[in-house]
Amino acid sequence: MQERHSLRMQRHLAAAVNIHGLWRRYQSRESAGLGTRARGAPPTGGVHPAPGLRLAGSSPSDPGLGPRVPTTSGRGSPSAPVLLLGQNPEPGSRAPPPAMSGPPGLDAWRARVRKDPRHFLHLCADLDCTPDIWALHDWSSWLTPFTREGLRRFDTAFYLCCLHQAPPVYPDAAEVVGCQWLSPSEAIKSFISKEIWLAPPQFYEMRRLENFVSLSDLHKFCLDRSLEGVQRLLPITLLTADGMVQLLPGDELYLEDSKFLEELISTEKKNEEIMKEGKKFHRVVIYNRHLYGIYVTLQSKYKHVYPENYIVNKSQL
Repeated sequence: MQERHSLRMQRHLAAAVNIHGLWRRYQSRESAGLGTRARGAPPTGGVHPAPGLRLAGSSPSDPGLGPRVPTTSGRGSPSAPVLLLGQNPEPGSRAPPPAMSGPPGLDAWRARVRKDPRHFLHLCADLDCTPDIWALHDWSSWLTPFTREGLRRFDTAFYLCCLHQAPPVYPDAAEVVGCQWLSPSEAIKSFISKEIWLAPPQFYEMRRLENFVSLSDLHKFCLDRSLEGVQRLLPITLLTADGMVQLLPGDELYLEDSKFLEELISTEKKNEEIMKEGKKFHRVVIYNRHLYGIYVTLQSKYKHVYPENYIVNKSQL
């Protein structure tokens, strides 16, 4: 029976195929205009790699421990599974790791760890385990596009983890109130039918995951490109007469001038007119809250894959 890769949908894109978003608030501008960072924090915008995230072209010698530890410990997301490695793991295995059952009193442990990260060391000592940080694979990096002055923006690193079984998930009843396991195609179908909502990056990543027919294929792909890093994606928003287009790096309309990265651009043309004029596309066309189109005519970079085109028919409008 063919393996299926299941996805958990929650506030950010997450899965077992498990993608965790680590969110960092911007507070001051970077000189390159590609983002901002908290005062005194390591740079995360512009041409600087986020701590622990290996951007394409950066040195693979930086293993990226920083974000992986809070992600595996559950501090990166209120309901994230705790990823732990047993005392005698199989060395050099290329198979997806099994999910390890949670420890007794996990809710209490999670609360203590979120309050004081040092408690995570006590948890590992009690279980005689270590955080399975290398089960997390760099998958993508997104910066929140500019929409209006003063709006909070994020630098998001998505990690992917392949597991044979779905691990237990513990919503915190505040930021996350529930969870659901879906395949990428099921998630897209539920989004279009308005059962769930996906932000454009989530829709883009679901389409990207649809390139893989099995969990084994996806896991092998992650291992084979583990030293390549990821491309950082900062959309530029183009307002049209009947919607908007989020332009991504490489698109013929994408301008890397910092002025356009920190402002909205607009046109009196409709989405359809904009699409007829170009040939070099890397964009998400937003028709309404539950209908996006994805158009990519570029070759992928860094041994990654781009999503398959998702073309919206006139009957859907």
